[in-house]
Amino acid sequence: MNWEQLLSLKRYGDTNKRLRQEQDEARLGFEVDYDRIIFSTEFRSLQDKTQVVPLSKTDFVHTRLTHSLEVSVVGRSLGRQVGRLILEKHPHLQTSLGYQMNDFGAIVAAAALAHDIGNPPFGHSGEKAIGSFFKSGKGMAFKSKLSDAEYQDLCDFEGNANGFKILTESRTGREGGLRLSYATLGAFMKYPKASLPKKPTSHIADKKFGFFQSEESTFKDVAEELGLLSRSKDYTSYCRHPLAFLVEAADDICYTIIDFEDGINLGLIEEEYALEYLIKLVKSSINTKKYQALKNTQDRVSYLRALAINTLINEAVSIFMQNEEAILNGTFDQALLDVSQYKAQIEDIISISIKNVYQSKEVIHKELAGYKVLDGLLETFTDVAQAKLENNLSNYQSLVVKALPESVELSDKSLYNNLMAVCLYISKLSDSNAMSLYHRLKGSLV
Repeated sequence: MNWEQLLSLKRYGDTNKRLRQEQDEARLGFEVDYDRIIFSTEFRSLQDKTQVVPLSKTDFVHTRLTHSLEVSVVGRSLGRQVGRLILEKHPHLQTSLGYQMNDFGAIVAAAALAHDIGNPPFGHSGEKAIGSFFKSGKGMAFKSKLSDAEYQDLCDFEGNANGFKILTESRTGREGGLRLSYATLGAFMKYPKASLPKKPTSHIADKKFGFFQSEESTFKDVAEELGLLSRSKDYTSYCRHPLAFLVEAADDICYTIIDFEDGINLGLIEEEYALEYLIKLVKSSINTKKYQALKNTQDRVSYLRALAINTLINEAVSIFMQNEEAILNGTFDQALLDVSQYKAQIEDIISISIKNVYQSKEVIHKELAGYKVLDGLLETFTDVAQAKLENNLSNYQSLVVKALPESVELSDKSLYNNLMAVCLYISKLSDSNAMSLYHRLKGSLV
Protein backbone atom coordinates (compact mmCIF):
# COMPACT_ATOMS: atom_id res chain seq x y z
CA MET A 1 0.00 0.00 0.00
CA ASN A 2 1.16 3.55 -0.60
CA TRP A 3 0.29 6.77 1.20
CA GLU A 4 -0.74 8.70 -1.91
CA GLN A 5 -3.62 6.30 -2.56
CA LEU A 6 -4.38 5.84 1.14
CA LEU A 7 -4.93 9.60 1.52
CA SER A 8 -7.56 9.73 -1.24
CA LEU A 9 -9.93 12.70 -1.13
CA LYS A 10 -12.41 10.94 -3.42
CA ARG A 11 -16.07 10.95 -2.41
CA TYR A 12 -19.01 8.88 -3.63
CA GLY A 13 -20.08 9.99 -7.11
CA ASP A 14 -16.88 11.87 -7.99
CA THR A 15 -15.97 11.84 -11.66
CA ASN A 16 -12.79 13.93 -11.37
CA LYS A 17 -9.81 13.26 -9.11
CA ARG A 18 -9.55 15.56 -6.08
CA LEU A 19 -5.99 16.81 -5.58
CA ARG A 20 -4.66 17.88 -2.21
CA GLN A 21 -2.81 20.93 -3.54
CA GLU A 22 -6.07 22.25 -5.00
CA GLN A 23 -7.91 22.11 -1.66
CA ASP A 24 -9.21 25.26 0.04
CA GLU A 25 -6.99 25.54 3.13
CA ALA A 26 -9.84 27.24 5.00
CA ARG A 27 -12.11 24.18 4.59
CA LEU A 28 -10.20 21.03 3.77
CA GLY A 29 -12.01 17.94 2.54
CA PHE A 30 -10.94 15.84 5.51
CA GLU A 31 -12.25 18.52 7.88
CA VAL A 32 -15.56 18.55 5.98
CA ASP A 33 -15.85 14.85 6.91
CA TYR A 34 -15.75 15.76 10.59
CA ASP A 35 -18.43 18.42 10.13
CA ARG A 36 -20.76 16.08 8.22
CA ILE A 37 -20.50 13.44 10.94
CA ILE A 38 -21.04 15.79 13.86
CA PHE A 39 -24.14 17.36 12.28
CA SER A 40 -25.71 14.00 11.35
CA THR A 41 -28.80 12.84 13.23
CA GLU A 42 -27.16 9.46 13.82
CA PHE A 43 -24.27 11.09 15.66
CA ARG A 44 -26.56 13.28 17.76
CA SER A 45 -28.46 10.21 18.98
CA LEU A 46 -25.25 9.03 20.67
CA GLN A 47 -25.91 11.56 23.46
CA ASP A 48 -28.49 9.11 24.81
CA LYS A 49 -26.73 5.84 24.10
CA THR A 50 -24.88 3.75 26.63
CA GLN A 51 -21.12 3.71 26.89
CA VAL A 52 -20.81 1.57 30.04
CA VAL A 53 -23.70 2.32 32.40
CA PRO A 54 -27.08 2.15 30.60
CA LEU A 55 -29.58 4.98 31.16
CA SER A 56 -27.24 6.69 33.63
CA LYS A 57 -28.37 10.12 34.81
CA THR A 58 -25.05 10.94 36.46
CA ASP A 59 -23.30 13.96 34.93
CA PHE A 60 -19.79 12.54 34.93
CA VAL A 61 -20.56 9.16 33.39
CA HIS A 62 -19.84 8.91 29.68
CA THR A 63 -22.38 8.34 26.95
CA ARG A 64 -21.48 7.15 23.45
CA LEU A 65 -21.37 10.81 22.39
CA THR A 66 -18.90 12.04 25.03
CA HIS A 67 -16.83 8.90 24.52
CA SER A 68 -16.76 9.48 20.74
CA LEU A 69 -15.71 13.10 21.16
CA GLU A 70 -12.88 12.09 23.47
CA VAL A 71 -11.74 9.30 21.15
CA SER A 72 -11.72 11.85 18.34
CA VAL A 73 -9.52 14.25 20.33
CA VAL A 74 -7.05 11.46 21.11
CA GLY A 75 -7.22 10.30 17.48
CA ARG A 76 -6.41 13.78 16.23
CA SER A 77 -3.28 13.88 18.41
CA LEU A 78 -2.24 10.44 17.22
CA GLY A 79 -2.82 11.36 13.58
CA ARG A 80 -0.92 14.64 13.77
CA GLN A 81 2.08 13.10 15.49
CA VAL A 82 2.20 10.22 13.02
CA GLY A 83 1.59 12.64 10.13
CA ARG A 84 4.58 14.75 11.08
CA LEU A 85 6.82 11.69 11.15
CA ILE A 86 5.39 10.22 7.92
CA LEU A 87 6.05 13.49 6.06
CA GLU A 88 9.61 13.55 7.38
CA LYS A 89 10.07 9.99 6.13
CA HIS A 90 8.23 10.50 2.81
CA PRO A 91 8.78 14.22 2.03
CA HIS A 92 7.34 13.98 -1.51
CA LEU A 93 3.87 13.67 0.04
CA GLN A 94 4.26 17.27 1.18
CA THR A 95 6.56 18.81 -1.40
CA SER A 96 4.96 17.27 -4.51
CA LEU A 97 1.40 16.47 -3.44
CA GLY A 98 0.66 19.10 -0.78
CA TYR A 99 -0.29 16.87 2.15
CA GLN A 100 0.19 18.38 5.61
CA MET A 101 0.63 16.94 9.09
CA ASN A 102 -2.88 18.05 10.06
CA ASP A 103 -4.42 16.04 7.21
CA PHE A 104 -3.53 12.85 9.05
CA GLY A 105 -5.00 14.26 12.24
CA ALA A 106 -8.21 15.29 10.49
CA ILE A 107 -8.70 11.85 8.91
CA VAL A 108 -8.18 9.98 12.17
CA ALA A 109 -10.28 12.48 14.14
CA ALA A 110 -13.23 12.12 11.74
CA ALA A 111 -13.04 8.31 11.62
CA ALA A 112 -12.72 8.19 15.41
CA LEU A 113 -15.69 10.53 15.80
CA ALA A 114 -17.79 8.06 13.78
CA HIS A 115 -16.37 4.85 15.25
CA ASP A 116 -19.48 4.10 17.39
CA ILE A 117 -22.12 5.62 15.12
CA GLY A 118 -23.46 2.16 14.22
CA ASN A 119 -23.80 0.86 17.76
CA PRO A 120 -27.39 0.06 18.83
CA PRO A 121 -29.00 1.14 22.12
CA PHE A 122 -27.80 -0.32 25.44
CA GLY A 123 -24.11 -0.66 24.62
CA HIS A 124 -22.49 -3.89 23.51
CA SER A 125 -25.38 -5.83 25.02
CA GLY A 126 -27.50 -4.24 22.29
CA GLU A 127 -25.39 -5.87 19.59
CA LYS A 128 -25.64 -9.18 21.43
CA ALA A 129 -29.40 -8.82 21.83
CA ILE A 130 -29.94 -8.32 18.10
CA GLY A 131 -27.64 -11.23 17.25
CA SER A 132 -29.27 -13.50 19.82
CA PHE A 133 -32.74 -12.79 18.42
CA PHE A 134 -31.69 -14.27 15.07
CA LYS A 135 -29.27 -16.90 16.35
CA SER A 136 -31.37 -18.45 19.10
CA GLY A 137 -34.63 -16.50 19.32
CA LYS A 138 -37.68 -16.07 17.12
CA GLY A 139 -35.49 -14.76 14.32
CA MET A 140 -34.24 -18.31 13.73
CA ALA A 141 -37.32 -18.74 11.54
CA PHE A 142 -35.64 -16.61 8.86
CA LYS A 143 -32.57 -18.84 8.50
CA SER A 144 -33.95 -21.01 5.71
CA LYS A 145 -35.08 -17.94 3.76
CA LEU A 146 -31.65 -16.23 3.66
CA SER A 147 -28.23 -17.05 2.27
CA ASP A 148 -25.61 -18.16 4.78
CA ALA A 149 -23.84 -14.80 4.56
CA GLU A 150 -27.07 -12.80 4.93
CA TYR A 151 -28.08 -14.84 7.98
CA GLN A 152 -24.60 -14.43 9.50
CA ASP A 153 -24.86 -10.64 9.10
CA LEU A 154 -27.86 -10.79 11.43
CA CYS A 155 -26.61 -13.45 13.85
CA ASP A 156 -23.42 -11.50 14.53
CA PHE A 157 -24.95 -8.05 14.13
CA GLU A 158 -21.89 -5.82 14.19
CA GLY A 159 -21.75 -2.13 15.10
CA ASN A 160 -18.77 -1.54 12.82
CA ALA A 161 -20.60 -2.92 9.78
CA ASN A 162 -23.72 -1.01 10.76
CA GLY A 163 -21.64 2.15 11.04
CA PHE A 164 -20.31 1.68 7.51
CA LYS A 165 -23.92 1.24 6.35
CA ILE A 166 -24.99 4.48 8.06
CA LEU A 167 -22.07 6.44 6.63
CA THR A 168 -22.44 5.20 3.05
CA GLU A 169 -26.00 3.98 2.41
CA SER A 170 -27.85 5.80 -0.36
CA ARG A 171 -31.46 6.78 -0.05
CA THR A 172 -33.67 9.21 -1.91
CA GLY A 173 -32.09 12.65 -1.78
CA ARG A 174 -29.02 11.37 0.04
CA GLU A 175 -26.96 9.40 -2.46
CA GLY A 176 -23.76 8.03 -0.96
CA GLY A 177 -24.86 8.62 2.62
CA LEU A 178 -22.72 11.30 4.25
CA ARG A 179 -20.35 11.26 1.23
CA LEU A 180 -17.18 11.15 3.32
CA SER A 181 -13.73 11.02 1.75
CA TYR A 182 -12.54 7.51 1.02
CA ALA A 183 -9.50 8.10 3.25
CA THR A 184 -11.79 8.69 6.24
CA LEU A 185 -13.95 5.68 5.34
CA GLY A 186 -10.79 3.57 5.08
CA ALA A 187 -9.58 4.68 8.51
CA PHE A 188 -13.06 3.87 9.87
CA MET A 189 -12.91 0.28 8.51
CA LYS A 190 -11.33 -1.60 11.44
CA TYR A 191 -12.38 -5.04 10.19
CA PRO A 192 -12.25 -4.99 6.36
CA LYS A 193 -13.91 -8.35 5.73
CA ALA A 194 -17.30 -9.99 5.22
CA SER A 195 -19.20 -11.76 8.01
CA LEU A 196 -18.19 -15.18 6.60
CA PRO A 197 -15.96 -16.97 7.15
CA LYS A 198 -15.98 -16.14 10.84
CA LYS A 199 -12.53 -15.44 12.36
CA PRO A 200 -10.60 -17.39 9.70
CA THR A 201 -7.25 -16.28 11.20
CA SER A 202 -5.91 -14.62 14.33
CA HIS A 203 -5.08 -11.47 12.33
CA ILE A 204 -6.55 -8.35 13.96
CA ALA A 205 -8.48 -7.54 10.74
CA ASP A 206 -10.36 -10.87 11.07
CA LYS A 207 -11.51 -10.34 14.66
CA LYS A 208 -14.94 -9.09 13.54
CA PHE A 209 -16.41 -7.95 10.23
CA GLY A 210 -16.82 -4.54 8.67
CA PHE A 211 -19.71 -4.59 6.19
CA PHE A 212 -23.04 -6.27 5.58
CA GLN A 213 -23.81 -8.04 2.30
CA SER A 214 -25.92 -5.02 1.32
CA GLU A 215 -22.79 -2.78 1.31
CA GLU A 216 -20.28 -5.20 -0.25
CA SER A 217 -19.96 -3.36 -3.57
CA THR A 218 -19.51 -0.01 -1.80
CA PHE A 219 -16.93 -1.54 0.51
CA LYS A 220 -14.97 -2.98 -2.40
CA ASP A 221 -15.08 0.35 -4.23
CA VAL A 222 -13.56 2.15 -1.23
CA ALA A 223 -10.94 -0.57 -0.66
CA GLU A 224 -9.83 -0.61 -4.30
CA GLU A 225 -9.63 3.19 -4.57
CA LEU A 226 -7.40 3.23 -1.48
CA GLY A 227 -5.23 0.37 -2.75
CA LEU A 228 -5.92 -1.86 0.24
CA LEU A 229 -4.32 -5.27 -0.24
CA SER A 230 -6.65 -8.23 -0.73
CA ARG A 231 -6.09 -10.96 1.88
CA SER A 232 -8.03 -13.82 0.30
CA LYS A 233 -9.03 -15.20 -3.08
CA ASP A 234 -11.98 -17.07 -1.56
CA TYR A 235 -13.86 -14.32 0.26
CA THR A 236 -13.91 -10.53 0.56
CA SER A 237 -11.15 -9.49 2.94
CA TYR A 238 -8.59 -6.69 2.84
CA CYS A 239 -5.66 -5.45 4.86
CA ARG A 240 -6.47 -2.54 7.12
CA HIS A 241 -5.94 1.06 6.12
CA PRO A 242 -2.89 2.04 8.24
CA LEU A 243 -4.74 4.88 9.95
CA ALA A 244 -7.36 2.40 11.19
CA PHE A 245 -4.70 1.24 13.65
CA LEU A 246 -4.63 4.77 15.09
CA VAL A 247 -8.45 4.95 15.33
CA GLU A 248 -8.38 1.64 17.19
CA ALA A 249 -5.60 2.86 19.49
CA ALA A 250 -7.54 6.05 20.30
CA ASP A 251 -10.58 3.95 21.24
CA ASP A 252 -8.47 1.51 23.26
CA ILE A 253 -6.81 4.34 25.17
CA CYS A 254 -10.09 6.03 26.00
CA TYR A 255 -12.12 3.04 27.09
CA THR A 256 -9.21 1.65 29.12
CA ILE A 257 -8.54 4.84 31.03
CA ILE A 258 -11.87 6.65 30.99
CA ASP A 259 -14.14 3.69 31.78
CA PHE A 260 -11.82 3.11 34.74
CA GLU A 261 -12.25 6.77 35.71
CA ASP A 262 -16.05 6.45 35.44
CA GLY A 263 -15.92 3.45 37.77
CA ILE A 264 -13.98 5.46 40.35
CA ASN A 265 -16.33 8.46 40.08
CA LEU A 266 -19.36 6.15 40.46
CA GLY A 267 -17.85 4.62 43.59
CA LEU A 268 -17.63 1.20 41.92
CA ILE A 269 -13.81 1.25 42.06
CA GLU A 270 -11.97 2.50 45.12
CA GLU A 271 -9.71 5.50 44.60
CA GLU A 272 -6.76 3.47 45.86
CA TYR A 273 -6.94 1.47 42.63
CA ALA A 274 -6.36 4.69 40.68
CA LEU A 275 -3.19 5.23 42.63
CA GLU A 276 -2.05 1.65 42.33
CA TYR A 277 -2.81 1.07 38.65
CA LEU A 278 -2.65 4.46 36.94
CA ILE A 279 0.57 5.49 38.64
CA LYS A 280 2.22 2.43 37.10
CA LEU A 281 1.54 4.05 33.73
CA VAL A 282 2.67 7.57 34.63
CA LYS A 283 5.38 7.14 37.26
CA SER A 284 8.00 8.69 34.94
CA SER A 285 5.94 11.84 34.29
CA ILE A 286 3.98 12.50 37.49
CA ASN A 287 4.63 15.72 39.40
CA THR A 288 4.31 14.43 42.95
CA LYS A 289 4.04 17.89 44.50
CA LYS A 290 1.24 18.93 42.12
CA TYR A 291 -0.56 15.64 42.60
CA GLN A 292 -0.47 15.86 46.39
CA ALA A 293 -1.87 19.41 46.27
CA LEU A 294 -5.12 18.17 44.65
CA LYS A 295 -7.85 18.00 47.27
CA ASN A 296 -10.57 15.72 45.88
CA THR A 297 -10.89 12.37 44.15
CA GLN A 298 -12.13 13.74 40.81
CA ASP A 299 -9.22 16.17 40.47
CA ARG A 300 -6.64 13.56 41.41
CA VAL A 301 -8.08 10.97 39.02
CA SER A 302 -8.38 13.58 36.24
CA TYR A 303 -4.72 14.46 36.63
CA LEU A 304 -3.63 10.82 36.44
CA ARG A 305 -5.98 10.20 33.51
CA ALA A 306 -4.46 13.05 31.50
CA LEU A 307 -0.93 11.79 32.12
CA ALA A 308 -1.93 8.20 31.30
CA ILE A 309 -3.56 9.19 28.00
CA ASN A 310 -0.49 11.22 27.00
CA THR A 311 1.80 8.30 27.86
CA LEU A 312 -0.24 5.89 25.72
CA ILE A 313 -0.50 8.35 22.80
CA ASN A 314 3.29 8.63 22.67
CA GLU A 315 3.60 4.86 22.97
CA ALA A 316 1.13 4.19 20.12
CA VAL A 317 2.89 6.68 17.82
CA SER A 318 6.24 5.04 18.53
CA ILE A 319 4.89 1.53 17.82
CA PHE A 320 3.20 2.70 14.61
CA MET A 321 6.35 4.26 13.22
CA GLN A 322 8.51 1.28 14.20
CA ASN A 323 6.15 -0.96 12.24
CA GLU A 324 5.15 1.37 9.39
CA GLU A 325 6.63 -0.86 6.68
CA ALA A 326 4.91 -3.98 8.03
CA ILE A 327 1.63 -2.07 8.33
CA LEU A 328 1.87 -0.93 4.69
CA ASN A 329 2.70 -4.49 3.63
CA GLY A 330 -0.26 -5.88 5.58
CA THR A 331 1.94 -8.12 7.74
CA PHE A 332 1.41 -6.29 11.04
CA ASP A 333 -1.40 -8.31 12.61
CA GLN A 334 -2.02 -6.91 16.10
CA ALA A 335 -3.51 -3.84 17.74
CA LEU A 336 -0.80 -1.27 18.48
CA LEU A 337 -1.27 -1.43 22.25
CA ASP A 338 -1.15 -5.24 22.20
CA VAL A 339 2.61 -4.94 21.64
CA SER A 340 3.04 -2.06 24.08
CA GLN A 341 5.50 -2.10 26.95
CA TYR A 342 2.46 -1.14 29.06
CA LYS A 343 0.36 -4.13 28.02
CA ALA A 344 0.38 -5.69 31.50
CA GLN A 345 -0.71 -2.42 33.14
CA ILE A 346 -3.47 -1.94 30.56
CA GLU A 347 -4.74 -5.49 31.13
CA ASP A 348 -4.76 -4.94 34.90
CA ILE A 349 -6.86 -1.79 34.52
CA ILE A 350 -9.31 -3.48 32.14
CA SER A 351 -9.70 -6.50 34.44
CA ILE A 352 -10.65 -4.22 37.33
CA SER A 353 -13.16 -2.37 35.12
CA ILE A 354 -14.71 -5.66 33.98
CA LYS A 355 -15.11 -6.93 37.52
CA ASN A 356 -16.25 -3.72 39.21
CA VAL A 357 -18.01 -1.78 36.43
CA TYR A 358 -19.06 -3.90 33.43
CA GLN A 359 -20.26 -6.70 35.72
CA SER A 360 -21.74 -4.48 38.44
CA LYS A 361 -25.36 -5.11 39.44
CA GLU A 362 -26.42 -1.68 38.11
CA VAL A 363 -25.05 -2.43 34.66
CA ILE A 364 -26.36 -6.00 34.55
CA HIS A 365 -29.89 -5.04 35.62
CA LYS A 366 -30.13 -2.33 32.97
CA GLU A 367 -28.67 -4.61 30.30
CA LEU A 368 -31.35 -7.15 31.13
CA ALA A 369 -33.98 -4.49 30.52
CA GLY A 370 -32.24 -3.62 27.23
CA TYR A 371 -32.37 -7.24 26.07
CA LYS A 372 -36.10 -7.38 26.76
CA VAL A 373 -36.76 -4.10 24.98
CA LEU A 374 -34.77 -4.98 21.84
CA ASP A 375 -36.23 -8.48 21.68
CA GLY A 376 -39.74 -7.01 21.78
CA LEU A 377 -38.97 -4.42 19.09
CA LEU A 378 -37.35 -7.01 16.85
CA GLU A 379 -40.29 -9.41 17.19
CA THR A 380 -42.75 -6.74 16.08
CA PHE A 381 -40.71 -5.22 13.28
CA THR A 382 -39.34 -8.42 11.75
CA ASP A 383 -42.90 -9.78 11.56
CA VAL A 384 -43.82 -6.58 9.74
CA ALA A 385 -40.80 -6.97 7.43
CA GLN A 386 -41.93 -10.44 6.38
CA ALA A 387 -45.61 -9.50 6.07
CA LYS A 388 -44.66 -6.54 3.87
CA LEU A 389 -42.65 -8.88 1.63
CA GLU A 390 -45.68 -11.17 1.30
CA ASN A 391 -48.20 -8.31 0.91
CA ASN A 392 -49.98 -9.75 3.94
CA LEU A 393 -49.98 -6.94 6.50
CA SER A 394 -52.57 -7.12 9.28
CA ASN A 395 -54.37 -3.95 10.31
CA TYR A 396 -52.05 -3.57 13.29
CA GLN A 397 -48.96 -4.12 11.11
CA SER A 398 -50.20 -1.54 8.61
CA LEU A 399 -50.34 0.97 11.47
CA VAL A 400 -46.81 0.02 12.48
CA VAL A 401 -45.60 0.67 8.92
CA LYS A 402 -47.31 4.09 8.92
CA ALA A 403 -45.57 4.92 12.21
CA LEU A 404 -42.13 4.20 10.76
CA PRO A 405 -40.00 7.10 9.47
CA GLU A 406 -40.00 7.55 5.68
CA SER A 407 -36.32 6.58 5.65
CA VAL A 408 -37.27 2.99 6.56
CA GLU A 409 -37.95 1.44 3.18
CA LEU A 410 -39.78 -1.91 3.19
CA SER A 411 -40.73 -3.66 -0.03
CA ASP A 412 -42.01 -6.90 -1.51
CA LYS A 413 -38.63 -7.56 -3.19
CA SER A 414 -36.14 -8.81 -0.58
CA LEU A 415 -36.57 -10.29 2.90
CA TYR A 416 -32.92 -9.62 3.71
CA ASN A 417 -33.21 -5.94 2.80
CA ASN A 418 -36.40 -5.62 4.85
CA LEU A 419 -34.80 -7.25 7.88
CA MET A 420 -31.71 -5.05 7.56
CA ALA A 421 -33.92 -1.97 7.26
CA VAL A 422 -35.71 -2.66 10.54
CA CYS A 423 -32.45 -3.59 12.31
CA LEU A 424 -30.92 -0.33 11.06
CA TYR A 425 -33.96 1.59 12.33
CA ILE A 426 -33.79 -0.05 15.76
CA SER A 427 -30.02 0.43 15.96
CA LYS A 428 -30.37 4.18 15.44
CA LEU A 429 -32.75 4.58 18.41
CA SER A 430 -31.37 6.11 21.56
CA ASP A 431 -31.74 4.16 24.80
CA SER A 432 -34.69 6.28 25.94
CA ASN A 433 -36.44 6.23 22.56
CA ALA A 434 -36.09 2.46 22.35
CA MET A 435 -37.72 2.14 25.80
CA SER A 436 -40.49 4.56 24.84
CA LEU A 437 -41.21 2.81 21.52
CA TYR A 438 -41.29 -0.58 23.24
CA HIS A 439 -43.93 0.63 25.72
CA ARG A 440 -46.02 2.26 22.96
CA LEU A 441 -46.06 -0.99 20.99
CA LYS A 442 -47.18 -2.79 24.14
CA GLY A 443 -50.15 -0.43 24.42
CA SER A 444 -48.91 2.12 26.93
CA LEU A 445 -49.77 5.74 26.08
CA VAL A 446 -47.38 7.13 28.73
